[in-house]
Amino acid sequence: MVLAARLNEWTRLQCFGHRLHLAIENALKDDRVSRATALCRKLVGHFSHSWKKKAALTEAQRDLKLPEHNLITECSTRWGSKEMMIARVLEQAKAISQVLSGDRYASSLIPTWQDIDVLESIHKALHPLLEFTDALSGEEYVSISYLKPVLHLFATSVLAEDAEDTDLTKSIKTKVLAYLNNKYGDPNIQELLDVACFLDPRFKTQFISTDNIPAIKTRLKTEMVDLTLFTLIFSK
Repeated sequence: MVLAARLNEWTRLQCFGHRLHLAIENALKDDRVSRATALCRKLVGHFSHSWKKKAALTEAQRDLKLPEHNLITECSTRWGSKEMMIARVLEQAKAISQVLSGDRYASSLIPTWQDIDVLESIHKALHPLLEFTDALSGEEYVSISYLKPVLHLFATSVLAEDAEDTDLTKSIKTKVLAYLNNKYGDPNIQELLDVACFLDPRFKTQFISTDNIPAIKTRLKTEMVDLTLFTLIFSK
């Protein structure tokens, strides 16, 4: 497919889910994030490898009236699993602390308030992005026309800075948005996204710059005429 696109001089788009994964991994390159997520992985391993600790966690969950959920393992190739791991540790932080506080060998794994602050900052930045990965990476339906509206939504809402955001949350949001804007900023890619939006009756010209609309209409008219002539010639 890559070779076919190059030989035909077609504009090629990579999978949005993969682009978003790279954007998020780039945004999480921070020593505070590395320490906090490493702690989460250690916690998952600690409770996964001991049935006694699993049983103790369940008992603590019941005592604290928390959901009886297991901790979630991170998969390095799916950023969403990192966010789900973090969310589950935050959900079960009190139960985890209750179980580990009585174990002098594992008490060092209890998340500190600084760890919790970092995890909450990451969670606030990433959690709203979870639903977009699968929605824009489908193989059984066309999703390209969603891309420009989604990037607009990211810039104006999902990744827009909030007054209550921590510096880390703001940094993650800014880096993710900057990465995506850079990757989709090429004029040829922008033109392709404009055409896709224009052809989708749900969006039409809503997310297209007014200055670009005449050129998009001209391109589509030309392509329709060429396609009609091509069909007539080869149908004889």
